[in-house]
Amino acid sequence: MTSRAMTPLSVLDLIPVREGGSVAESLTEAAKTAQVAERAGYARYWVAEHHGMDGIAGGATSVVLAHIGAATSKIRIGAGGIMLPNHTPYVIAEQFGTLDAMFPGRVDLGLGRAPGADGRLAYALRKDIRQASEVFPQDVVELRARFEGQALHGVAAPQAAGAKVEMWILGSSTFGAQLAAMLGLPYAFASHFAPAQLDQAAAIYRERFEPSETLDKPHFMAAINVMAADTDEEAWYLASTNDQAFVALRSGTPGRAKPPIRGYRETLRPHELAMLDQMRSVSAIGSPETVRAGLEAFVRRTQADELILSGSTYDPEAMRRSLQLTMDAVRQPA
Repeated sequence: MTSRAMTPLSVLDLIPVREGGSVAESLTEAAKTAQVAERAGYARYWVAEHHGMDGIAGGATSVVLAHIGAATSKIRIGAGGIMLPNHTPYVIAEQFGTLDAMFPGRVDLGLGRAPGADGRLAYALRKDIRQASEVFPQDVVELRARFEGQALHGVAAPQAAGAKVEMWILGSSTFGAQLAAMLGLPYAFASHFAPAQLDQAAAIYRERFEPSETLDKPHFMAAINVMAADTDEEAWYLASTNDQAFVALRSGTPGRAKPPIRGYRETLRPHELAMLDQMRSVSAIGSPETVRAGLEAFVRRTQADELILSGSTYDPEAMRRSLQLTMDAVRQPA
C-alpha cells in the first residue's frame, strides 16, 4: 500500500463503555475519535448495533450516527451494521432517510441477518427474530425499494424516498456473499471476529456478482483488528483490553472494557487461548512498521477494495493515536 495506490481504510467503532465510565462519556469519546479519523483521512466511520450489553454504547445506532455526523463534516458515517431482523424495513428506511437529509451523501447502511442476542431480546423487541431472519433477503429488497420512492403496501415513506443511502450487505459466512452478489450491492465481511470463511466468501461474492444500478462491479471490504503503538510490545499490551472483552464475551460473561494487562495471554487456559488466537488470526498489532506490513499482507491475501479497522483499548486517546499512527504508516512511500 503505497501513498499512490493506498487501499482506503475505514473505522468500525463498537463504542465501548469503560469500567468506571458511562454511556455518556463513551459517546463523547466516539465523537472525538470520529473527528480524528476524519482529519487523518479515513473513508468511513461505522457503528455496530448491539443490545443488552453493558459494555457497548451503540445500541440506538441511528441516534448515535446523528451524533457522529454532527461532530464531523465529510467522513462517511454508517451502520456496520443494522441487524435487520430486529426491525421493520419501513422504520429503518425512515431513520436512514432522515440521516441522509441531515448529512447528504455521507450515509452508509450495512445490513446484517444475525439478531446479535438471544431469545430475551426477541421478547424485549416484541418480534419473532428467527422468523424475520428467514425473510432477510425480501426485507433488503423492500428497504431498497423504499429508498427508490416506492409506496409499498399502499404506504409511502417520505423521509426515505430518494435518499442517497449507500446500502451494504454484511456477513460472517457465505450467505451474505451470495445475497450481495445477487443484488449487486457492496459486501463487507466480519473477518475481525469470524475469519473462518473469509476467503470462501470473498470468492463467492466476486464470482457470482451481478451488476446493478447501484454497482457495476464487485466491491469488497474486509475487517481486521488493528492496534498501533510505538513498539510491538506496547501495542499488544493495549490490545489486551480487546482480548479480555472477546474472551469474556465468548465465555458468556461480557462486561465493560477493562484496563490492559501485561502478559494477559499467559493467564489464559488452553481453550481460551485457542479461541483468542482464531479471532486474532486477522490482525495487525504492533509498531507502525509492523501494522503496515500486516495490512499489506492482508490486502494481498484478500484483494479487498477497502479495509475496515476494528479494535479498542481502555484509554480512548491511545485508540485515537493508533488510528493516526496507522494512517501515517500506510501513507509512507514504499
